[in-house]
Amino acid sequence: MKKSCNCSGKKLPMFSPGDSPAPPSSDTVYLEMNRLAGTYPFVTLSEYGRSVLGRPLLYICAGTGARRVWINASHHANEWITTMVLLKFMNELFEKAQTGGEISGFDAKTLLRNARLCFMPLVNPDGVDLVLGKLDQIEVADARKVANNYPFIPFPSGWKANLRGIDLNLQYPANWEKAKEIKFAQGFTSPAPRDYVGPAPLVAPESRTLAAFTQAGSPDVTLSLHTQGEVIYWRFADFDPPGARELGEKLAVASGYTLSTTPPESDNAGYKDWFIQEWNRPGYTVEMGQGENPLPISDLDSIYAHTAPLLATAANG
Repeated sequence: MKKSCNCSGKKLPMFSPGDSPAPPSSDTVYLEMNRLAGTYPFVTLSEYGRSVLGRPLLYICAGTGARRVWINASHHANEWITTMVLLKFMNELFEKAQTGGEISGFDAKTLLRNARLCFMPLVNPDGVDLVLGKLDQIEVADARKVANNYPFIPFPSGWKANLRGIDLNLQYPANWEKAKEIKFAQGFTSPAPRDYVGPAPLVAPESRTLAAFTQAGSPDVTLSLHTQGEVIYWRFADFDPPGARELGEKLAVASGYTLSTTPPESDNAGYKDWFIQEWNRPGYTVEMGQGENPLPISDLDSIYAHTAPLLATAANG
């Protein structure tokens, strides 16, 4: 069943030929997701939760296959280019599936016939809007108070957290206590622009609702898009999910990125970590691009050239 968000304005494509797409504020993303759902009859749009500010957390699904592949983006606010990459992939995939054609060497219709793909392109809408200057002065003032306690982190460009200063990718109950120990030792003991694990796992509504949605949907494979480093992380702790290395090697070949285990200091409390722990199924964190976050929009095409084949390969299995 299709469900649309309360968004107004013209539903114009975000990726019109010859145009430079705008950075992905929540309103822009909502309009684009509604447009996709209205354009392609095989696409469904719905909501799995709400952010701190009550913004809808939307997802799109397409495909009729038994294999369930879920892809999320923008857990971290200043990694908003990941949302653009995922929306660009969705645009290309759906267009090729409707008109007939290939995406990164795979027949688009076949991909959707063999898999059920679900996309959550904007996990942290409030944080992305903060970084992009789309919040009102009261909301910005509250965040600035948090940022003032961490003067070494530029504001707002260094902001990764949700609007309450909780790092959403340090909220999942997979070695969360270890993540807390590490981050507290680094000085992140209270709400911060990044690296604060929160007072307990899954207290942030954005992470809590995504976890509940994942529990209900039980995907077979998940990918979380982040920046930067051009590396694919595929394991958590001592877990070695069946088929995970093999698929990870395919993703590495397709993208040119390096397949790697997660560094011990970072192998805690992330969505990928929790997914692997809960299901012992393949889960990946994909660190796209190189540079300092937020990566510039001018990097979009080059990042997409690496990531589109990776995503198509993940869909194909």
